[in-house]
Amino acid sequence: MARRFVVEADGGSRGNPGPAGYGAVVLDPDTGETLAEAAEYIGTATNNVAEYKGLIAGLRAARALDPEAGVQVQVRMDSKLVVEQMSGRWKIKHPGMRPLAAEAREIFPPGQVSYEWIPRERNKHADRLANEAMDAGGRGEQWRPSAGVAPSADDALEAHADEASRGAAPAGAVPAGAAPGGVSSPGAASPSAVAPGVAPPGWAVPADLGTPATFVLLRHGETALTPEKRFSGSGGSDPELSPVGRRQAELAAAALAARGTIQVVVSSPLRRCVETAEAVASRIGVDVDIEEGLRETDFGAWEGLTFAEARERHPDDLQAWLASSKAAPTGGESFATVARRVALTRDKLIARHAGRTVLLVTHVTPIKTLVRLALGAPPESLFRMEISAASLSALAYYADGNASLRLLNDTTHLR
Repeated sequence: MARRFVVEADGGSRGNPGPAGYGAVVLDPDTGETLAEAAEYIGTATNNVAEYKGLIAGLRAARALDPEAGVQVQVRMDSKLVVEQMSGRWKIKHPGMRPLAAEAREIFPPGQVSYEWIPRERNKHADRLANEAMDAGGRGEQWRPSAGVAPSADDALEAHADEASRGAAPAGAVPAGAAPGGVSSPGAASPSAVAPGVAPPGWAVPADLGTPATFVLLRHGETALTPEKRFSGSGGSDPELSPVGRRQAELAAAALAARGTIQVVVSSPLRRCVETAEAVASRIGVDVDIEEGLRETDFGAWEGLTFAEARERHPDDLQAWLASSKAAPTGGESFATVARRVALTRDKLIARHAGRTVLLVTHVTPIKTLVRLALGAPPESLFRMEISAASLSALAYYADGNASLRLLNDTTHLR
């Protein structure tokens, strides 16, 4: 039987716009037990932005509690606007709300989340957390979770991780009663993992965030399919690097070795990535860790086809795919599904390699997805980025949950 959660979320702004914060709580629907809390001061924002941030934090906390498929979540909020928009009954007219709504929709697959409006007096827990976060921000502090006992973040994610590798909490996460952070799991009865809080923008809360986890993103070198611009995902022939691709891998390896900053190499399991990763790893003297979550999209029936061939043979599929991140090629994956996989992998790697510089050798879609999520860009931005073979991009992830894009599609090492 699928596990069920209730998420109650709220957000507020003292000025609208003004100093703002959110609060969210995850409850057991049968017992009413508090399973996780989340709150954060987010600097100057409107009520609606804070409410959406609270929704996102609550959904992330619920997913961290149980990332397995089939979980059912009932969201309760006293924001009529958010409930109606997320239920699809009201249009989202404000351009600033659309990326937030899109981010919330990507946390769980369609059909697993329902929304209910409740009066303000029934949303007191989340409202209290939001006010605690705003009070903390006014003192120049971060919100501190309620005292309590909970399993460590590493233990929790280990229990629920998709792979057999060690799990860990996202950046900015804390067990209950520990250091300041954005999410708390007060109860000890259920294993729980925690999700990243939203950082105060700019210098709203002074803090020494320490050294970020830096992901250097290397797309694999060319295969025989690359110059022909054929769909080549994780459901196809798994081609090896071409002679050109092997040369590109060596050039990337030489450039990265010269910089001397890479401490860990992690690769998609597909052959073209492993071969590229091994070229770098052999240069800098480390092993290659394989991460299933970094594999390319499964393009199903389109594998091996050009765009023109896919349009000719599967016109309805292609049109739907171009129009919505939730549409998938026949027998393949949607970009929304890939985004959930990549986000979970990102959080696990950030926690495992906090403060380190990690090379991720992967594919076009995972790289674009990591960049999109870091920027808070809408799903359609995937079609507006170019990621060349053997190109380098870089993202930094800070302890407060913020991310910054430092490099995109650099190919100077190939010239």
